[in-house]
Amino acid sequence: MSGRAALASLTRTTTLREQALVALRTAITTGRYRPGDHLGEVEIAEHLSVSRGTVREALRHLQQEGLVTAGARGMLRVSRLTPTEVRELFQVREALEGLAVAQIIASPRRQEAAESLRDALAKLREAFASGAGLAAKVEADFGFHLLLCELSGNSVLLKTWRQLEGPMRVVIMSAAGERRDVAMSAAAHEPIADAIERGDATAARQILHAHMTAAVEQLGVAREDTRETA
Repeated sequence: MSGRAALASLTRTTTLREQALVALRTAITTGRYRPGDHLGEVEIAEHLSVSRGTVREALRHLQQEGLVTAGARGMLRVSRLTPTEVRELFQVREALEGLAVAQIIASPRRQEAAESLRDALAKLREAFASGAGLAAKVEADFGFHLLLCELSGNSVLLKTWRQLEGPMRVVIMSAAGERRDVAMSAAAHEPIADAIERGDATAARQILHAHMTAAVEQLGVAREDTRETA
């Protein structure tokens, strides 16, 4: 994919390095660059009207975020997660969000948290009902899970979850559309909010486990495994 098609033009409101980083991250996490796509310094620098050094710094940062991988001869490409890596990613998500759920339920502000999650569910339903594009659906889906972590009151948990956000977005943007929508639907998330509202920590963790397991299946990992072992 050409950089001209994938990247938005830059303005001068922030540093060029910051703008290049944001432009590249956005192009990757919204699917304009796909897993495996080559990221050429020269092409990107020419399109963004910045130096190759500025692009190189941005790409190095994206490597640290796990969005970019160095392949043969040091050629940089958008990261492509293996089925095993996707499962491991969702296992870590489940552990973090399971802890968030437990801390929310143990909090005296549990009911208030449940109401906030209901609001997030309403936004998720609206994104689907209004026929919004994929980007809006993904934002609403991530909004629910991010809020779950924020409501835990655990800053380290939240920071750790945010570090997984880039690879999670790549996985979701790369999945087949219909199955991806099932994984992101409000119906898939509502039982989590229900269990929190009831104060049932055991049920909430079980529901979250089922949600993450189903998401891995719906995002196509099982089919990819079949191709690998065929």
